Parts: sequence; structure tokens; C-alpha cells
Amino acid sequence: MSDVESYELLGFDNVLLPVGNLADAVAFYERAGFTVGFRFDEAGIALLKVGGETPGILLRAEEGLGHRTPVWAAPRVWLEVPDARVAARRLAAAGIRPLDEPFSVATGWTVEIADPWGNVLGFTDYSKRPTLARRA
Repeated sequence: MSDVESYELLGFDNVLLPVGNLADAVAFYERAGFTVGFRFDEAGIALLKVGGETPGILLRAEEGLGHRTPVWAAPRVWLEVPDARVAARRLAAAGIRPLDEPFSVATGWTVEIADPWGNVLGFTDYSKRPTLARRA
């Protein structure tokens, strides 16, 4: 038997995204439809709400991080939405160009965007598997 204690993963806390400029990042994500939960400029952080959950997306200003295009191997954070194709149209109307047209996945549809620092977020629905969705 091992002397190391076991531990349990209980869920997500926050997803941290590095950004080069907090004000620009907050403006970008507000255009993308996010609500700011709190902003602490002195610490270089802002929390974006995701649904009714307490954890969210934490933007963290990183000194010297310039604008960059997303790399294919970049980590991706996908968020559930009722309809990814509607999300794609809303993002385009807000001046945020998706990386590609919405594409089919096993559960429904997904559209991805990249912020000016190369962080990739996807908006995905469960239209093909509604029993797995948060809201049916």
C-alpha cells in the first residue's frame, strides 16, 4: 500500500488565459458576449463569468505578451451554448471573425475564435445529443 494520500478532482476552478493588455482583453471578451464578474486592475486580472457557475475564465495580464496568431497546437477551451451556429453569427456581427465556419462534432456544432493573444475558445452545442446538454 502506498504512503501517498489519494485525492479527488472535484471540478474546475478557473481557466487562466494570458493576455497582453487587460483593458483590450476585457473589451474583446465583452464583444464576444461575456460578462465580467470582477476586475482587479492592480493585480492584472479580470474574471469572465461562464453561465451560473462560480468558476470562470480568468484573464491575466502577462508583461511583454504581444498579439499573436493562434497556433494549431494551442490549448482550446470549449464552452457550451444553446446553438453554436447562432453564436457564430452573433460573434461575426460583433466584429469577431471565427477561425472557421461552424463545424460538426459528435454532440452537435462548434465554432472557434481566437483572441488577439492566440487563446482559442470554442462555442459548442449539443444539438445532436440533447440529453447531454445542460438545458434540453
